[in-house]
Amino acid sequence: MANSLQTSSSTTTARLSLRSPSSDSGLDSGLRSVSFPLKSLKFLTRQVVIKQQNKSRRRTELVVKAMEVDISLSPRVNSVKPSKTVAITDQATALVQAGVPVIRLAAGEPDFDTPAPIAEAGKNAIREGYTRYTPNAGTVEIRQAICNKLKEENGISYTPDQILVSNGAKQSIVQAVMAVCSPGDEVIIPAPFWVSYPEMARLADAKPVILPTHISENFLLDPKVLESKLTEKSRLLILCSPSNPTGSVYPKRLLEEIAQVVAKHPRLLVLSDEIYEHIIYAPATHTSFASLPGMWERTLTVNGFSKAFAMTGWRLGYLAGPKHFVSACGKIQSQFTSGASSIAQKAGVAALGLGYAGGEAVSIMVKAFRERRDFLVKSFGELEGVKISEPKGAFYLFIDFSSYYGTEAEGFGKIENSESLCRYLLDEGQVALVPGDAFGDDSCIRISYAASLTTLQAAVERIKKALILLRRAVPV
Repeated sequence: MANSLQTSSSTTTARLSLRSPSSDSGLDSGLRSVSFPLKSLKFLTRQVVIKQQNKSRRRTELVVKAMEVDISLSPRVNSVKPSKTVAITDQATALVQAGVPVIRLAAGEPDFDTPAPIAEAGKNAIREGYTRYTPNAGTVEIRQAICNKLKEENGISYTPDQILVSNGAKQSIVQAVMAVCSPGDEVIIPAPFWVSYPEMARLADAKPVILPTHISENFLLDPKVLESKLTEKSRLLILCSPSNPTGSVYPKRLLEEIAQVVAKHPRLLVLSDEIYEHIIYAPATHTSFASLPGMWERTLTVNGFSKAFAMTGWRLGYLAGPKHFVSACGKIQSQFTSGASSIAQKAGVAALGLGYAGGEAVSIMVKAFRERRDFLVKSFGELEGVKISEPKGAFYLFIDFSSYYGTEAEGFGKIENSESLCRYLLDEGQVALVPGDAFGDDSCIRISYAASLTTLQAAVERIKKALILLRRAVPV
């Protein structure tokens, strides 16, 4: 008996064909094939005795069984939402590749090239064969350079064994959350927040507790609100200054008030996300939370190279903190990815060698970001009903467009929230932005001005033209 198995292109069904010569099979020659859902196939054989007149013989037959497959996922994974910024960026990129002239202002990625001395250090690492594994925590060279930077620029002292170098600041943050949080612990997150913070808490089986802030207060956390929400389960407070998505910068006075609240709760740690530290606009200044009295022992400081040094693709970040916590994060990293790229670490050393706060290379970029910010604040400030908190750092503008909710456009429908407004601006204006609900504030939309001034001017023109077409819905 000859057999053949065919599957459809979608791999959802399978057809098994059986050919039995009628001369000796003794089987029903009418059976030719059978189709069934292809979930999982199990191939077995069986012995069949065939009797013919006064003799019999054995023959082996192929038996194919379709088996069910358990396709359930971990509850931990099911609780996590995909990143909306990544999704929108990917959608906009796909449209551009399809020939649609979309202006992409969704991703938090500087449009500048990595400064030449940094890039050259990476090239030299390759030329010199510096392409092997490094220690899990990072080379002593880069960890010492980070210690020097934190001492000179931030006023906080660490030793190399209190530094963990990771594949980007994002990895440093998620490892920190997983290392210190137990199931049921609470992670305190001021909103608006970076989209990944709550999901990182959920990955650690912790509960994200969102504390809203207000545009009238520059999206800064009120210490009294913080104190009212803390419980015995509160384990981690995440602060981001300068902030993604608002560009707000916490003044030292306010951080000191927050530190006084934190000091009353022995279990509470602080994760200070300082990735935008160098992208700050005078007279605003940056204060590292760990530099405040009594806060070194309970602060995990995260920083990196992606934003200030335009090194997003190099994937290099770091964590600094008490050795007990940093070692725990290193244990997780050793089972996840091991150490960061050897080439990127050489480039990171060169970046830290550019001078205080990145030297001239970074100051040139910051000057351009400030010019772009000023243009956008002025342009959108001309729109009636729009509320703006002027960013003091980073390269984002988080604008309250809620006055347009309830309007509608012909052929599109009603604008109900930040997501529908972003979809409308993408469809009508061909500008990709991120809805504020992804950051915990549905009244706003985030605009990344990590794009050239010419690009931003074109984007503003498109957005304004699209908004003019919106009209108030007429009650029926």
